[in-house]
Amino acid sequence: MADTDPLLPPFSPKPSSESTKRNSRTSVDDVIERWLGRVGAAQLFQAFFVSFAWVFDAQQTFINVFSDATPPWHCTTSNCSSSYSSSSSSSPCGLPAGEWEWDRPAHSSIMSEWALQCASSGVTGLPASAYFFGCLLGGLILATLADSTLGRRNMLFISCLGMALAGLLTAASPNVWIYALLRFLTGFSRATIGTSALVLSTELVGKSSRGEVGIIGFFCFTLGFLSLPGIAYIYRDSSWRFLYLWTSGPALVYAVLVFFLVHESPRWLLVKGRKEEAIQTLTDMTIATQSQVMTYTFSGFNIGVSEEPGAFSSLLLLLRKRWARRRLAAIMSAGFGIGMVYYGMPLALGALGCNLYLSSSLNAVAELPSSLITFFLVGRINRRVSVLGFTMASGVSSVLCVFLSGNMKMGVEVGSFFCACTAFNVVLIYGLELFPTCVRNSALSMVRQALVLGGVFAPQLVSGARVSGSGFVSFGVFGIVIGICGLFVVLLPETKGSSICDTFEEQEYRERYSGLL
Repeated sequence: MADTDPLLPPFSPKPSSESTKRNSRTSVDDVIERWLGRVGAAQLFQAFFVSFAWVFDAQQTFINVFSDATPPWHCTTSNCSSSYSSSSSSSPCGLPAGEWEWDRPAHSSIMSEWALQCASSGVTGLPASAYFFGCLLGGLILATLADSTLGRRNMLFISCLGMALAGLLTAASPNVWIYALLRFLTGFSRATIGTSALVLSTELVGKSSRGEVGIIGFFCFTLGFLSLPGIAYIYRDSSWRFLYLWTSGPALVYAVLVFFLVHESPRWLLVKGRKEEAIQTLTDMTIATQSQVMTYTFSGFNIGVSEEPGAFSSLLLLLRKRWARRRLAAIMSAGFGIGMVYYGMPLALGALGCNLYLSSSLNAVAELPSSLITFFLVGRINRRVSVLGFTMASGVSSVLCVFLSGNMKMGVEVGSFFCACTAFNVVLIYGLELFPTCVRNSALSMVRQALVLGGVFAPQLVSGARVSGSGFVSFGVFGIVIGICGLFVVLLPETKGSSICDTFEEQEYRERYSGLL
């Protein structure tokens, strides 16, 4: 059913004649659902194509699992064999040269190519941490541009282009320091890809299809993650540099196609007062004979335009509202814990003592049922209870990894990652629904930065666990953090089945009317 709620006026006990006049005007949801249908072919193409950016995003996010892995090794002398037990999970650090060698060519990993087997956890974990720190900084600097000046489409293009170019340059890294710097630049560039793609795809449909369309990106992210072990396995005896070439090259081609094929969000265009461009965008996505009808529909449409120009205007507007600050702080706290497990678990797979390619594939496969559950139940599940339940389950499973071994340990690790994936998906949909269009991209980007901030600490915890030999440093801390942080969602209002608003004025009126403010 189409959302026929009008764009509402500021809250007041006695509506003015001007308020009554504005109440009769058409809402954005009404226009999109009335003239483009529930989900038309053009909308589906746009949603799928935009969401495909998540494939390359996932590959760059988890590529360190393979490029930075410590290869298996073996002793070459009887003296070495009598003193050490060689395995892929132990380190040959301290052994004299000539008494051991890698099982694979030295150039298969940065650890063996640059002889980092004896380096500190700070050095070995630096490239992955640099990537997530770049994501964090890039999100803070670039995220508001999608709301204020560039828009969703241009931000997606610039992010994909920057990520692809930085990835190609990473393949030419001469040492670990340049490598870490380029990983930082890659993270900085890709920081807004997921947010821009998610917001852009969902703003093209009404509330009846918003959740389902938003899940498309999660499926694409799963596809990217799942493809990575396959690419890594094919090139397991080749240089780690091929991983970056084969993931960044296609991303560059995709970025160019985004520039020519993707439309801007009509919601964002309307918020910015660019009514003619919004009409043209909607006309391009339907048959030409409906152009006049759309023009008539928008002729009396008036949506509040931000009076504050500037790159950070939307973020400042968001932080001025006390209720918005409270919501942002609560959902970001939950996101921090989810991000630590979601990004940290794949990096900690080497400590399980299992085949790295198999364990990575199982984690990637775990994302598929997670996305399916979210896709089919997003219209019926309670957001707050779902996030709380999945974070608690992930925390308990993660802590159990410390005490179990063998296949049992692998099973609960996959279970913990599955719960974190599902919580990750739901919390992004939740973030979309908590804030109005004028600041939605900025708010959702802040949520993603909280998720990424958890990822910043995860590589150091994993490296620390590798050095100390204690699983509690990684799996135990992961479980405690996500369990505590998940509790913050109880402070948030429920948004299941609610309409998304376009201005603060509309959001505040509706929530005062319903008693949420």
